[in-house]
Amino acid sequence: MTVQSINPATGETIKPYTLYTDQEVYDKIDAVHHAWLSWKESSFEQRSALLNKMADVLISRKAELAKLMALEMGKPVTQGIAEVEKCASVCRYYADHAKEQLADMIIETEASKSFVAFKPIGVVLAVMPWNYPFWQVFRFLAPALAAGNCGVLKHASNVPGCALAIEEIVKQAGFPDNVFKTLLIGSNSVEKVIEHKCIQAVTLTGSNAAGSKVAQKAGELIKKTVLELGGSDAYVVLEDADLDLTVKACVDGRLLNSGQSCIAAKRFIVVKPLLEKFTEKYIDLMRAKIMGDPLNVKTDVGPQARVDLRNELHKQVTDSIRAGAECRLGGKITDEKTAFYPPTVLTNVKKGMPAFDEELFGPVAAIIEASDEAHAISLANDSVFGLGGAVFTRDVKRGEHIAANLMQSGSCFVNAFVKSDPRLPFGGIKQSGYGRELGLFGIREFVNIKTVYIK
Repeated sequence: MTVQSINPATGETIKPYTLYTDQEVYDKIDAVHHAWLSWKESSFEQRSALLNKMADVLISRKAELAKLMALEMGKPVTQGIAEVEKCASVCRYYADHAKEQLADMIIETEASKSFVAFKPIGVVLAVMPWNYPFWQVFRFLAPALAAGNCGVLKHASNVPGCALAIEEIVKQAGFPDNVFKTLLIGSNSVEKVIEHKCIQAVTLTGSNAAGSKVAQKAGELIKKTVLELGGSDAYVVLEDADLDLTVKACVDGRLLNSGQSCIAAKRFIVVKPLLEKFTEKYIDLMRAKIMGDPLNVKTDVGPQARVDLRNELHKQVTDSIRAGAECRLGGKITDEKTAFYPPTVLTNVKKGMPAFDEELFGPVAAIIEASDEAHAISLANDSVFGLGGAVFTRDVKRGEHIAANLMQSGSCFVNAFVKSDPRLPFGGIKQSGYGRELGLFGIREFVNIKTVYIK
């Protein structure tokens, strides 16, 4: 069987790739497990040197890798370069901090000595999406390798070139053979991989449906999972917000990766006194954004990753309009053969509409009116999702209180759009998943937190 890599900006086939047979997959997993038996004994100094070398490789190839992303999933090249640079940063972060993060922790008890050790567990399966085809993988891979684990990757079927490039980068950096392998397989083969005796844990970033299936299978086999799923991030805009700062952050947050981000701003909940001014400025700035060829450095918004995803997004928009939302900008498909969808603004959005209840994975903003602060927070929390959120107010203490205590999300930013950072834990609550990536908490997800007690 083959899988096609298709350029979403043109509809043209880039290249076909042959999927691996079951036996090829099993042989690769066995090879990775064998590599782990030695890799787990490596020193933090060895791991650190190789992670820094991998960062160097990424930086040296960033233009090439950004072009590959643009061709396979439509990411504007300037954003692709930034993504590769961020991958390098997470490699350097764990190169600098893994040793201290996984150092033995002395616990005083009646024993002569007792402590907690953090030890690698083996081969981790990563099931990853197409929207950040390098960053999603490296934010798992860097801490996994730093902790002494090894990994195998099942990447999204529309970015096979990116998936194989990651394997090349690991090899080019000088890591031992087989500490990481890409598995070119379809989604229907994931369960067989989870069943393999050498797979110790699974991390998935993707849809709720995919997360549920993976968690169910891993649960049957008592294998740990970390899930980062969908989001419908709410940005609460209060009456004392700095309007220019707020609108820019809200537009930038909505158009991250052409709107195809789990932590992209999606619902803008604005208190009534500021609603009209916010809406007008927001529409003006969205209208000014340039949609076009992702290989053009002036492009702000590229195509959606696939035509079927674009069509699904458009249906959510049209269903919301039929339910009473008003389309103030965009909302029309101009080319059926390519995957472009214009920056779109919906107002008068209310609960019960797809634009409120569902994740809109594209450049579509839902503006929602709130009567006051309490109402705005209630609307923000009225979601099955809980990944990220933001609050905009000139009163920083007020914003901090709301972000820390009232917003139901895995992260909440004040006067800035939500983004991931290698230094900070990243993940969600409710149907946005569980577990954490990045930071101290991320590297400790897939280790044996081992008690050692000496009488």
